[in-house]
Amino acid sequence: MLLLTYMLAIATLCTGLPSVHTVEVRRRQQVALGDLSNDAPPAPPKPQHTPPFTTAGRHIVDANGKRFKLASINWYGASDVHFVPGGLEKRHRTEIAATIRRMGFNSVRFPYSDQMVIDNPIIPPEVIMANLDLLDGYDLKANASSRPDGEPTGPRALDVYKACVEAMTDAGIAVIPNNHITNAHWCDGKNLCDASWKNTQYGGLCKVRQSTETWIDHWKTIMDPHINNPLVIGADLRNEPRGLWGTMTWNMWATAAEEASEALLRMQPKWLMFVEGTSSANDCSGARTRPVKLSVPNRVVYSSHVYQWSGWGALSPYHSRPYPSFALDMERNWGYLLRGNIAPVWLGEFGSPHTGDGRDHHYWDNLMRFLRESDADWGYWALNPRKPEMYDDETYGLLRDDWETVVDDWRYKDLMKIVQPQSSEETTSA
Repeated sequence: MLLLTYMLAIATLCTGLPSVHTVEVRRRQQVALGDLSNDAPPAPPKPQHTPPFTTAGRHIVDANGKRFKLASINWYGASDVHFVPGGLEKRHRTEIAATIRRMGFNSVRFPYSDQMVIDNPIIPPEVIMANLDLLDGYDLKANASSRPDGEPTGPRALDVYKACVEAMTDAGIAVIPNNHITNAHWCDGKNLCDASWKNTQYGGLCKVRQSTETWIDHWKTIMDPHINNPLVIGADLRNEPRGLWGTMTWNMWATAAEEASEALLRMQPKWLMFVEGTSSANDCSGARTRPVKLSVPNRVVYSSHVYQWSGWGALSPYHSRPYPSFALDMERNWGYLLRGNIAPVWLGEFGSPHTGDGRDHHYWDNLMRFLRESDADWGYWALNPRKPEMYDDETYGLLRDDWETVVDDWRYKDLMKIVQPQSSEETTSA
């Protein structure tokens, strides 16, 4: 089946005709959005909030002062070894977007790697098999002679990333691009070259070298196509910044975040700037005495990550903490920002395996309780059923292998209980 589809893609490139998938994709999009009443494309969903978005105390609010609580899902893959979001070989991007919306999420954290921006490779058809309309317009005959191996040209990684962003915003989903990692990989692990936004301090040890200036340049490349897309609401500046023990201070990170934010806000002053905590995004306590300050007011959203193994600086991880101890850590790390009505906090990553044991459930129950009590914005990790490189099971994923069926278990049920804000009252921005 894969070979047949690939041959159809090659035939499309040779003839210059729209791919056989293009018409089918349009029909499937209508099915996904529940509209097969006529041949016209489905009408865009009616938005529940009016862009642009700003901050007002502890809340993100829309243009009418109505709170927009982020109930997000992470859709990863563009930050990984294949340079494309997961699932594009199984489902069209509009179908995945429609599934995300149908699941109840209103926003997506959308990771990318700096290597994706630097290399921007041509994407082979086999990893976008359900999205072969992205090959439309590429002429095999015109390009084969210019390529030494005769491989057909096609869309590049940045083209695919942009197309997926547009599919989500067309479905009414807010999108927050996330600079996830420097080297394209699922997890940076112990690689210090990926630990922060820059790695020039390590000299020639890093395969992909990056300075603060090149990191910001990559951000400009990612965001430039979306300047006029009101549902690309901001930038999650860097995933889990950290360094060798004692070498990454909050002030270092806050200063870099301000520099990047100012560069992006010169492009589009309506964007929100999401600033993760240090110590792998656990700790936003530095903002007590050294807040991130920008020339455009009401743009900073702080972000934290909380997993069952988290609990930096303590011998007892969160999977074994009693609730009072867990809640005290949340309060110290980021809860104070909400309680003091200082700034919004987005819990941009947390999750648990569907095969969770007692420790997983203990952590999960404590976190769900704190999220209910604090009414914080959140983003679950992850949508994906598989990890890209070895196709390993993503036990934290909320979709099955067909990229359509929801793993409707205790995690998903609990998440749906905290989608809506506790109060529907409007908040007036200052």
